[in-house]
Amino acid sequence: MNKIEIIARRILGWKLNRWDRWYDEEKGIFIYAFQPEENLDHALLIVERMEKLGFSYEAKGAYKVCFNDVWATGNTLAQAITTAAYEIADNSSVPDEWL
Repeated sequence: MNKIEIIARRILGWKLNRWDRWYDEEKGIFIYAFQPEENLDHALLIVERMEKLGFSYEAKGAYKVCFNDVWATGNTLAQAITTAAYEIADNSSVPDEWL
């Protein structure tokens, strides 16, 4: 799985419906062309979900963010959010019951 798939599946709990479309069962909606590194609105969906999962979010300027004690930077805020979320998801820091 790539970074986007890991975030979509492990953090957001989405299912891949088609190669270009995810399904959010919780909201009952389809998400097309999910690109959180390039689309701030998509990245903010990650922030919203992480906060629901109990993580605190903090932005330091335009290029550095933190979820609890996991800091990440990027060329944009969206990239920083995506990188931090990926660090958490890829390191299995998200408890199994959240997945």
